[in-house]
Amino acid sequence: MSAALALPASRLRRRLRRYGLAWLGAGIVLAWVLIAVLAPWIAPYPPDAVDVANRLAAPSATYWLGTDMLGRDVFSRLIHGSRVSLFAGFSVVLIGASFGTAVGILAAWLRGLGEEALMRLTDLVLCFPPIILALALAAALGIGTTNTIIAMLVVWWPKFARLARSLAIVQRSQEYVEAATVLGLPQKRILLRHILPNTLGPIAVLCTLDLGIAILTFAGLSFLGLGVVPPTPEWGSMVSEGRELVEQWWVATFPGLAILSVVVGFNFLGDGLRDWLDPKAQSR
Repeated sequence: MSAALALPASRLRRRLRRYGLAWLGAGIVLAWVLIAVLAPWIAPYPPDAVDVANRLAAPSATYWLGTDMLGRDVFSRLIHGSRVSLFAGFSVVLIGASFGTAVGILAAWLRGLGEEALMRLTDLVLCFPPIILALALAAALGIGTTNTIIAMLVVWWPKFARLARSLAIVQRSQEYVEAATVLGLPQKRILLRHILPNTLGPIAVLCTLDLGIAILTFAGLSFLGLGVVPPTPEWGSMVSEGRELVEQWWVATFPGLAILSVVVGFNFLGDGLRDWLDPKAQSR
Protein backbone atom coordinates (compact mmCIF):
# COMPACT_ATOMS: atom_id res chain seq x y z
CA MET A 1 0.00 0.00 0.00
CA SER A 2 2.83 2.41 0.87
CA ALA A 3 4.58 1.71 -2.44
CA ALA A 4 1.36 2.50 -4.32
CA LEU A 5 1.13 5.86 -2.56
CA ALA A 6 4.80 6.66 -3.01
CA LEU A 7 4.66 6.62 -6.81
CA PRO A 8 1.95 9.30 -7.17
CA ALA A 9 3.67 11.39 -4.47
CA SER A 10 7.02 11.26 -6.27
CA ARG A 11 5.33 12.05 -9.56
CA LEU A 12 3.59 15.00 -7.92
CA ARG A 13 6.91 16.30 -6.61
CA ARG A 14 8.43 15.99 -10.07
CA ARG A 15 5.50 17.87 -11.58
CA LEU A 16 5.79 20.62 -8.97
CA ARG A 17 9.51 20.99 -9.65
CA ARG A 18 8.93 20.98 -13.41
CA TYR A 19 6.01 23.40 -13.46
CA GLY A 20 6.78 25.44 -10.34
CA LEU A 21 7.95 28.46 -12.35
CA ALA A 22 4.92 28.13 -14.61
CA TRP A 23 2.60 28.39 -11.60
CA LEU A 24 4.60 31.35 -10.36
CA GLY A 25 4.27 33.02 -13.76
CA ALA A 26 0.55 32.30 -13.86
CA GLY A 27 0.18 33.85 -10.41
CA ILE A 28 2.03 37.00 -11.46
CA VAL A 29 -0.04 37.36 -14.62
CA LEU A 30 -3.32 36.73 -12.79
CA ALA A 31 -2.38 39.25 -10.13
CA TRP A 32 -1.71 41.97 -12.72
CA VAL A 33 -4.93 41.17 -14.58
CA LEU A 34 -6.92 41.51 -11.35
CA ILE A 35 -5.10 44.75 -10.54
CA ALA A 36 -5.96 46.14 -13.97
CA VAL A 37 -9.61 45.16 -13.64
CA LEU A 38 -9.95 46.54 -10.10
CA ALA A 39 -7.74 49.61 -10.67
CA PRO A 40 -10.43 52.25 -9.86
CA TRP A 41 -11.06 50.59 -6.49
CA ILE A 42 -7.42 49.84 -5.62
CA ALA A 43 -5.80 53.19 -6.47
CA PRO A 44 -6.01 55.58 -3.49
CA TYR A 45 -5.88 58.71 -5.69
CA PRO A 46 -6.98 59.66 -9.21
CA PRO A 47 -4.09 58.95 -11.60
CA ASP A 48 -4.02 62.52 -12.97
CA ALA A 49 -4.52 64.36 -9.66
CA VAL A 50 -1.81 67.04 -9.40
CA ASP A 51 -0.45 68.13 -6.00
CA VAL A 52 2.40 70.56 -6.62
CA ALA A 53 3.00 71.00 -2.90
CA ASN A 54 4.03 67.34 -2.66
CA ARG A 55 5.98 66.98 -5.90
CA LEU A 56 8.78 64.39 -5.86
CA ALA A 57 7.79 63.25 -2.37
CA ALA A 58 9.56 60.09 -1.23
CA PRO A 59 7.59 56.89 -0.52
CA SER A 60 5.66 57.25 2.71
CA ALA A 61 2.46 56.19 4.44
CA THR A 62 0.59 58.88 2.48
CA TYR A 63 2.15 58.13 -0.90
CA TRP A 64 3.20 54.49 -0.86
CA LEU A 65 5.47 54.75 -3.92
CA GLY A 66 6.13 58.48 -3.77
CA THR A 67 5.05 61.16 -6.22
CA ASP A 68 6.34 62.37 -9.58
CA MET A 69 7.38 65.82 -10.84
CA LEU A 70 3.78 67.08 -10.78
CA GLY A 71 2.93 65.60 -7.39
CA ARG A 72 0.90 62.73 -8.86
CA ASP A 73 0.79 59.53 -6.85
CA VAL A 74 3.11 56.97 -8.48
CA PHE A 75 1.23 54.03 -7.00
CA SER A 76 -2.12 55.17 -8.42
CA ARG A 77 -0.59 55.84 -11.84
CA LEU A 78 1.15 52.46 -11.74
CA ILE A 79 -2.13 50.69 -11.01
CA HIS A 80 -4.03 52.52 -13.75
CA GLY A 81 -1.09 52.14 -16.15
CA SER A 82 -1.46 48.36 -15.96
CA ARG A 83 -4.74 48.73 -17.82
CA VAL A 84 -3.12 50.42 -20.80
CA SER A 85 -0.07 48.15 -20.91
CA LEU A 86 -1.99 44.88 -20.58
CA PHE A 87 -4.67 46.01 -23.03
CA ALA A 88 -2.03 46.91 -25.61
CA GLY A 89 -0.16 43.64 -25.14
CA PHE A 90 -3.23 41.42 -25.36
CA SER A 91 -4.64 43.36 -28.32
CA VAL A 92 -1.44 43.13 -30.36
CA VAL A 93 -0.83 39.44 -29.69
CA LEU A 94 -4.41 38.18 -30.05
CA ILE A 95 -5.20 40.15 -33.21
CA GLY A 96 -1.77 39.53 -34.71
CA ALA A 97 -1.94 35.82 -33.91
CA SER A 98 -5.43 35.47 -35.37
CA PHE A 99 -4.57 37.24 -38.60
CA GLY A 100 -1.17 35.58 -38.97
CA THR A 101 -2.55 32.11 -38.29
CA ALA A 102 -5.27 32.60 -40.88
CA VAL A 103 -2.73 33.76 -43.46
CA GLY A 104 -0.34 30.89 -42.74
CA ILE A 105 -2.94 28.13 -42.85
CA LEU A 106 -4.54 29.59 -45.97
CA ALA A 107 -1.15 29.76 -47.67
CA ALA A 108 -0.39 26.12 -46.83
CA TRP A 109 -3.77 25.03 -48.12
CA LEU A 110 -3.76 27.06 -51.33
CA ARG A 111 -0.29 25.98 -52.46
CA GLY A 112 1.02 27.22 -55.81
CA LEU A 113 0.81 30.92 -56.64
CA GLY A 114 -1.49 31.72 -53.73
CA GLU A 115 0.99 30.32 -51.22
CA GLU A 116 3.89 32.11 -52.90
CA ALA A 117 2.09 35.47 -52.88
CA LEU A 118 1.12 35.26 -49.22
CA MET A 119 4.52 34.05 -48.01
CA ARG A 120 6.44 36.61 -50.07
CA LEU A 121 4.33 39.31 -48.42
CA THR A 122 5.22 37.79 -45.07
CA ASP A 123 8.91 37.74 -45.98
CA LEU A 124 8.71 41.37 -47.09
CA VAL A 125 7.55 42.48 -43.65
CA LEU A 126 10.14 40.25 -41.96
CA CYS A 127 12.93 41.92 -43.94
CA PHE A 128 12.73 44.95 -41.65
CA PRO A 129 13.81 44.91 -37.98
CA PRO A 130 10.48 44.74 -36.09
CA ILE A 131 11.18 47.48 -33.56
CA ILE A 132 12.52 49.86 -36.23
CA LEU A 133 9.52 49.28 -38.51
CA ALA A 134 7.09 49.67 -35.61
CA LEU A 135 8.88 52.87 -34.57
CA ALA A 136 8.64 54.31 -38.09
CA LEU A 137 4.97 53.39 -38.46
CA ALA A 138 4.06 54.76 -35.03
CA ALA A 139 5.83 58.02 -35.85
CA ALA A 140 3.99 58.23 -39.18
CA LEU A 141 0.58 57.48 -37.66
CA GLY A 142 1.02 59.86 -34.74
CA ILE A 143 0.94 59.62 -30.96
CA GLY A 144 -1.86 57.54 -29.45
CA THR A 145 -2.57 54.10 -28.04
CA THR A 146 -4.60 52.98 -31.06
CA ASN A 147 -2.00 54.15 -33.57
CA THR A 148 0.80 52.45 -31.66
CA ILE A 149 -1.16 49.18 -31.51
CA ILE A 150 -1.79 49.38 -35.28
CA ALA A 151 1.91 49.98 -35.90
CA MET A 152 2.83 46.95 -33.79
CA LEU A 153 0.22 44.77 -35.51
CA VAL A 154 1.85 45.39 -38.88
CA VAL A 155 5.08 43.81 -37.67
CA TRP A 156 3.57 41.21 -35.34
CA TRP A 157 1.55 38.87 -37.58
CA PRO A 158 4.30 37.46 -39.88
CA LYS A 159 5.89 35.23 -37.22
CA PHE A 160 2.52 33.58 -36.61
CA ALA A 161 1.95 33.19 -40.35
CA ARG A 162 5.24 31.33 -40.81
CA LEU A 163 4.61 29.09 -37.80
CA ALA A 164 1.03 28.32 -38.81
CA ARG A 165 2.08 27.52 -42.38
CA SER A 166 4.76 25.08 -41.27
CA LEU A 167 2.36 23.37 -38.87
CA ALA A 168 -0.37 23.17 -41.52
CA ILE A 169 2.04 21.65 -44.06
CA VAL A 170 2.84 18.90 -41.57
CA GLN A 171 -0.84 18.29 -40.81
CA ARG A 172 -2.05 18.22 -44.41
CA SER A 173 0.24 15.24 -45.11
CA GLN A 174 -1.19 13.20 -42.23
CA GLU A 175 -3.31 10.15 -42.91
CA TYR A 176 -6.42 11.54 -41.23
CA VAL A 177 -6.47 14.47 -43.70
CA GLU A 178 -6.05 12.11 -46.64
CA ALA A 179 -8.84 9.93 -45.25
CA ALA A 180 -11.14 12.92 -44.85
CA THR A 181 -10.39 13.97 -48.44
CA VAL A 182 -11.13 10.46 -49.75
CA LEU A 183 -14.43 10.44 -47.85
CA GLY A 184 -15.42 13.58 -49.74
CA LEU A 185 -15.55 15.99 -46.83
CA PRO A 186 -15.65 19.66 -47.88
CA GLN A 187 -12.26 21.36 -47.98
CA LYS A 188 -13.48 24.08 -45.63
CA ARG A 189 -14.50 21.51 -43.03
CA ILE A 190 -11.17 19.70 -43.26
CA LEU A 191 -9.36 22.99 -42.83
CA LEU A 192 -11.40 24.29 -39.89
CA ARG A 193 -12.29 21.06 -38.08
CA HIS A 194 -9.13 19.01 -38.55
CA ILE A 195 -6.06 21.03 -39.51
CA LEU A 196 -6.66 24.23 -37.52
CA PRO A 197 -7.23 22.58 -34.09
CA ASN A 198 -4.02 20.56 -34.45
CA THR A 199 -1.96 23.73 -34.97
CA LEU A 200 -3.25 25.68 -31.97
CA GLY A 201 -0.91 24.22 -29.33
CA PRO A 202 2.39 25.72 -30.56
CA ILE A 203 0.58 28.93 -31.52
CA ALA A 204 -0.81 29.24 -27.98
CA VAL A 205 2.71 28.83 -26.58
CA LEU A 206 4.04 31.53 -28.92
CA CYS A 207 1.16 33.83 -27.91
CA THR A 208 1.97 33.41 -24.22
CA LEU A 209 5.67 34.09 -24.74
CA ASP A 210 4.90 37.04 -27.03
CA LEU A 211 2.61 38.80 -24.56
CA GLY A 212 5.53 39.89 -22.43
CA ILE A 213 7.48 41.01 -25.50
CA ALA A 214 4.48 42.99 -26.78
CA ILE A 215 4.06 44.79 -23.44
CA LEU A 216 7.79 45.55 -23.38
CA THR A 217 7.70 46.84 -26.98
CA PHE A 218 4.70 49.05 -26.29
CA ALA A 219 6.44 50.40 -23.19
CA GLY A 220 9.54 51.09 -25.30
CA LEU A 221 7.54 53.05 -27.85
CA SER A 222 5.85 54.99 -25.06
CA PHE A 223 9.26 55.66 -23.54
CA LEU A 224 10.22 57.32 -26.83
CA GLY A 225 7.06 59.43 -26.77
CA LEU A 226 5.07 57.45 -29.37
CA GLY A 227 2.64 55.61 -27.13
CA VAL A 228 -0.06 57.13 -24.98
CA VAL A 229 -1.10 60.76 -24.98
CA PRO A 230 -0.19 62.55 -21.71
CA PRO A 231 -1.37 62.59 -18.98
CA THR A 232 -2.60 59.01 -19.52
CA PRO A 233 -0.60 56.74 -17.18
CA GLU A 234 1.46 54.03 -18.86
CA TRP A 235 4.52 52.20 -17.58
CA GLY A 236 6.89 53.13 -20.42
CA SER A 237 6.00 56.80 -20.30
CA MET A 238 6.36 56.78 -16.50
CA VAL A 239 9.89 55.40 -16.84
CA SER A 240 10.63 58.10 -19.40
CA GLU A 241 9.39 60.82 -17.04
CA GLY A 242 11.74 59.67 -14.30
CA ARG A 243 14.80 58.70 -16.33
CA GLU A 244 16.74 61.83 -15.36
CA LEU A 245 15.68 61.87 -11.70
CA VAL A 246 18.58 60.03 -10.11
CA GLU A 247 17.89 61.08 -6.53
CA GLN A 248 14.13 60.56 -6.92
CA TRP A 249 14.68 56.95 -7.98
CA TRP A 250 11.13 55.83 -7.22
CA VAL A 251 9.61 57.70 -10.19
CA ALA A 252 11.19 55.37 -12.77
CA THR A 253 12.09 52.32 -10.65
CA PHE A 254 8.62 51.09 -9.74
CA PRO A 255 7.17 51.25 -13.29
CA GLY A 256 10.32 49.49 -14.49
CA LEU A 257 9.83 46.75 -11.91
CA ALA A 258 6.21 46.40 -13.03
CA ILE A 259 7.34 45.85 -16.64
CA LEU A 260 9.97 43.37 -15.46
CA SER A 261 7.51 41.38 -13.37
CA VAL A 262 4.87 41.01 -16.07
CA VAL A 263 7.44 40.06 -18.74
CA VAL A 264 8.99 37.45 -16.44
CA GLY A 265 5.52 36.16 -15.54
CA PHE A 266 4.52 35.60 -19.15
CA ASN A 267 7.88 33.98 -19.94
CA PHE A 268 7.56 31.54 -17.04
CA LEU A 269 3.98 30.75 -18.04
CA GLY A 270 4.92 30.25 -21.69
CA ASP A 271 7.82 27.94 -20.85
CA GLY A 272 5.57 25.84 -18.63
CA LEU A 273 2.86 25.68 -21.26
CA ARG A 274 5.41 24.56 -23.86
CA ASP A 275 6.66 21.76 -21.59
CA TRP A 276 3.10 20.71 -20.76
CA LEU A 277 2.16 20.41 -24.44
CA ASP A 278 5.34 18.49 -25.30
CA PRO A 279 4.56 14.73 -25.40
CA LYS A 280 8.20 13.86 -24.69
CA ALA A 281 8.19 15.98 -21.55
CA GLN A 282 4.92 14.39 -20.42
CA SER A 283 6.44 10.90 -20.59
CA ARG A 284 9.32 11.76 -18.25
